[in-house]
Amino acid sequence: MSTVEIGEQLSSLDVEAATLVRRSGRHRAPDADERVEYVDTNLFSGPIAVQRRSAIADTGITVHPLCLGGSTFGWTLDPEAAFQVLDRFAGIGGDFVDTADSYAAGRSELMIGAWLKSRRQQGRVAVATKIGRHPDAPGLSPASIRAGVDASLSRLGIERIDLLYFHGEDPATPLGESLGEVDSLIRAGKVRAIGASDFSPDALIEARVLAANGLPRFEALTVEYHLMQRRAYEGARELVAHAQGIAVLPYFALAGGFLAGAVRRRADIRHDARGSRVARHLNRRGHRVLGALDAVAFKHGVEPATVALAWLTAKPGVVAPVASAADPEQVDALMAAASLQLSRSDLVELDRASA
Repeated sequence: MSTVEIGEQLSSLDVEAATLVRRSGRHRAPDADERVEYVDTNLFSGPIAVQRRSAIADTGITVHPLCLGGSTFGWTLDPEAAFQVLDRFAGIGGDFVDTADSYAAGRSELMIGAWLKSRRQQGRVAVATKIGRHPDAPGLSPASIRAGVDASLSRLGIERIDLLYFHGEDPATPLGESLGEVDSLIRAGKVRAIGASDFSPDALIEARVLAANGLPRFEALTVEYHLMQRRAYEGARELVAHAQGIAVLPYFALAGGFLAGAVRRRADIRHDARGSRVARHLNRRGHRVLGALDAVAFKHGVEPATVALAWLTAKPGVVAPVASAADPEQVDALMAAASLQLSRSDLVELDRASA
């Protein structure tokens, strides 16, 4: 389906709501000067000034505009290393983590749950997780959703999942059945809000029609989106997400670490799964993007990773990029993106380099 056809469907299905969104800006990501600072206190730092914004559509969930990805927990990071990263993240104001029931076969959720309990962070740190790909609860049938949510709650050691994603579409189950089961879980207090991971524009439109008939609506969309991968989001998905007021939380925001700038040559590549993801970007376009990142980072006195994330947060609809850290020292560069305001010329330079 073309972008024009999708736009026509949206106009016929939801033109009034889309118009209200554009007029009121209710679902628009706040501009940099709208971000406010307030004082928070946590276990690690005492009173701290933290930049926050209400980002996730109409959920009422208010988070720092950087979400810490937990895909490395239990995979490349053992519990001790994961705790160090999480401690640093929370210590400088982080309060939003992302995981999935399938990450490291559930070990990511277990590590996050153990950390939340040991650091007494339940209720302060918002948790997003995904269901649908764990071998014990595959797909999005009502039975699998019930089993997946209960298992995730147990591993995470929490009573309610703040943001529950459907981890990809399930062609074997009508979407209405899946949303109906989530409706029961929301009423039971086990889920606060739902989102979609890598759903197509057509599936998002179908979900909106179902929501108009009383089923829960998708409040968030997570999709791979960064300077090295723009086509997966820009275009049809972006149009649908904007019209529906869906909050966008891009994953792999640093392209597997490539946009942090540590890997410049083949000799720098690690011989593991993460290394193979980075290797595919070592080409003429990749070096052009790194060059632009270096120039903007030098101008602002920050790390390339900070600039790459700030480029994302400057995009309409993007509320919190999801990025992982391999060690505590990397967390600072991720969090710094929330306070970096890129100029129009910065954005143009990065857009051109990554085109």
